[in-house]
Amino acid sequence: MRDFIVLTDSTSDLTFQMRQQYGIEYVPMQYIIDGVEYKASLDWESHNPKEYYDLMRNGTRVFTSQILKDTYYEAFHNAICDGKDVVYISCSSALSASINVARLVAMELTEKYPEAVIYCVDSLISSLGQGYLAMEASRKRAAGLSAADTVAYIESIKLCVNQCGTVSSLEYLRRAGRVKASKAFLGNLFGVKPIIISDIKGQNYAYKKAKGTINARIAIAEHIRDAANGVYEELFLTHADCEEDILLLKDEILKIAPFKNVTISTIGPIVGASVGPGTVIAFCHGTEVTIEGNE
Repeated sequence: MRDFIVLTDSTSDLTFQMRQQYGIEYVPMQYIIDGVEYKASLDWESHNPKEYYDLMRNGTRVFTSQILKDTYYEAFHNAICDGKDVVYISCSSALSASINVARLVAMELTEKYPEAVIYCVDSLISSLGQGYLAMEASRKRAAGLSAADTVAYIESIKLCVNQCGTVSSLEYLRRAGRVKASKAFLGNLFGVKPIIISDIKGQNYAYKKAKGTINARIAIAEHIRDAANGVYEELFLTHADCEEDILLLKDEILKIAPFKNVTISTIGPIVGASVGPGTVIAFCHGTEVTIEGNE
């Protein structure tokens, strides 16, 4: 049985410590500010989170681009040269077309190197939901599972990763075309907060609304409690430069769902470009997602 690498990308929002602990690698996307292209580093090499989100708060448009073919080629080829297979867990195909590029490169390389095996898994989610799946793949690798068995496991649980969050403003999501049913929340100016989940197709879906920030926190907490279905093991929280808000959300969730382990990270530059500053999101492993978004 060949060893394999666990690979993800800039939308996984995994910190350096998480990647180091689980032996996870990532391929970067790019973001563009004022015509200058930057590597979408999960370690914030070009802008720190406050600089980045303050630019957005001040009206700067941030554009993003998918992963380059050469970037995938280098990552996959390096693994092959090391005698390893690849398990790549991508951002949801409903949010990024990068996985299509990855699959094309994988096909080219496996034709050139018939002994190589490259799996490209559509996570149907992003941020720490995607990152959690990469961590699970790493855990299965450590337990001795093959790449094929690891991929089969990830495919079996990926719709059991539940997401629920809200944004400070729908403007960023609307610009990026990243949320379904946004028209229903034009009352945002009157304090209406969209409660956004990841649906069965991997789309961000504003499936309900709450009046005001406090009620939004309560709605998110209740959704996560119900999704966890009484099994409160790991809670993952991520935020766009609003640490106080994410800590308040953590407290709200733990009041009704006593998760044993809580992990918090900052939303990275790619997801952040779509959701905007002030966003908070919670993730947990629980019941299978069955909701499909619509306008």
